[in-house]
Amino acid sequence: MQNTAKIKLADALVKILEKEETKFIFGYPGEQILPFYQALQKSSIKHVLMRHEQGAVHAADGYARASSQPGVCVATAGPGALNMVMGVATAYKDSVPLLVITGDVPSQFKGENVFQEVDVNSVFHPITLQTHLIDDPQKGITIIKEAFLTLKKGKTGPIHLNFPKDILQEEIDPSLLGEPAKLKRETDWGPLNHLKEPIENSEKPLILAGAGVLWSHADEDLEIFAEKNQIPVTTTYPARGIISEDHLLSLGLIGLRGTPAANFAGEKADLILALGCRLSERTRKGIGKGTVIQVNLDETVLKGDLNLQGDVKEFLEKVKGITIKNTGKWLEELQKHERTHDVFTEFDDTPLKPQRAIQEILDGMGDSIVVNDAGSHTTWVNLLMKVREPSSLIFSGGFGPMGYGIPAAVGVSLARPSRQVVVVVGDGGFQMNVQELAAIAEMDLPITICLLNNQSLGIIRQWQELYHNGPFQVELENPDFMKLAHAYHIKARMEDSPGDVLVAVQEAAKLNKPVLIEIIIDKNEDIPLPGELMENFTFSGD
Repeated sequence: MQNTAKIKLADALVKILEKEETKFIFGYPGEQILPFYQALQKSSIKHVLMRHEQGAVHAADGYARASSQPGVCVATAGPGALNMVMGVATAYKDSVPLLVITGDVPSQFKGENVFQEVDVNSVFHPITLQTHLIDDPQKGITIIKEAFLTLKKGKTGPIHLNFPKDILQEEIDPSLLGEPAKLKRETDWGPLNHLKEPIENSEKPLILAGAGVLWSHADEDLEIFAEKNQIPVTTTYPARGIISEDHLLSLGLIGLRGTPAANFAGEKADLILALGCRLSERTRKGIGKGTVIQVNLDETVLKGDLNLQGDVKEFLEKVKGITIKNTGKWLEELQKHERTHDVFTEFDDTPLKPQRAIQEILDGMGDSIVVNDAGSHTTWVNLLMKVREPSSLIFSGGFGPMGYGIPAAVGVSLARPSRQVVVVVGDGGFQMNVQELAAIAEMDLPITICLLNNQSLGIIRQWQELYHNGPFQVELENPDFMKLAHAYHIKARMEDSPGDVLVAVQEAAKLNKPVLIEIIIDKNEDIPLPGELMENFTFSGD
């Protein structure tokens, strides 16, 4: 009987990634992860060389959000791994499924404080679902396969695998690759028996959909269930577009910055089906005293009156036989309330008002996917954009780091190659990950970057004026953004007049190439406050 040749763990890891249909890995190489890169050279998986490890994680995050599949990112030990922290925390706060791979110093040097050694696993522990130091190659195979199974079928979020360099080079029996992983999850659907009656007897039901609906691939199931029973639907920020905001049953965003119709419905509903959301403090701003039935795979976020730890798609399958008798009067009542925000944008001022600039971007972009960075522009996009399909507004709602937009757009563009991508970013956020213009230019991705330049940190200035002693350290001495874009071999133009932004965005779309549009906006224009002052709240969340 012929013995099967053993393979290195690095090669086995790549084979598992291939088996899981991984198309892209976003990373930055370094010494301790080189065995993995050597194995990757022989693979069909495309490695995307980002220009900073934070950018690699944000790109994998954008890919995951746009595809509803796990993103994969990789970096080396020490500095490389720690540069990933911002991106990993961002994904963790929004439950984005990522496989985060890092190299580490060889096993024999662990604990000796050698060059680039740091306890990476302890750093990643509070911002990941799991973090593993792979110190045994055979156990490592099991951990890798279970990680993918969890990301695809279980609770979503980042899972971190840390490989000492020598472990990647150790050999294993390839037969281990064929052993199926087992998901350690059993859902108790018994309580459903007690939920049928309150759901069917509800006179004012409401569905509150979160991003967990997307990760469960249950958006179509939700729409079918809502249409069958004529239940209105609201969403959290990350879930906008799960049901088109043009749909007759859609009320739009609920909670802080929610639409009048959504927040009225949340306040008056007698039953709320909270599916795949964590009911954050911002979402709860739109919820009254109705009974909340919450379904989520993450037991740590369950805070409804009746809770089910389980998959949203499975839940919708089990309740599809339920029929709610009559919601006609309830829907008529909701028709009296606006499903969009009343924001005036027809200013003729120069420099442009930001809301006018954002409206022209949205009017000119066609069916492009929007990646919204963090800043004062974030609010204008969320107030003005009507989201008509899932994953067409990408936004880091739970953590909200500046600098997310440009690298995330790389992943979004690769996940949805048939669609153009528009990044909306301020002059502050733009400079936090500007180096990723190189990755965009290298791949010639059809990404239009709309850079709103007010030469300041606008939202911080506004907060200082409201709650502190006035503006301090918020004025920005910016570079020449046009020359900067040209240095990265990206076409660029500047606009500052009403009507010109619309034309610029339309013309950029025709090029089907990377374009930077710098838009000069009024630095003194404030974002509108919600119904109360904002000392204790932020603008986003699930």
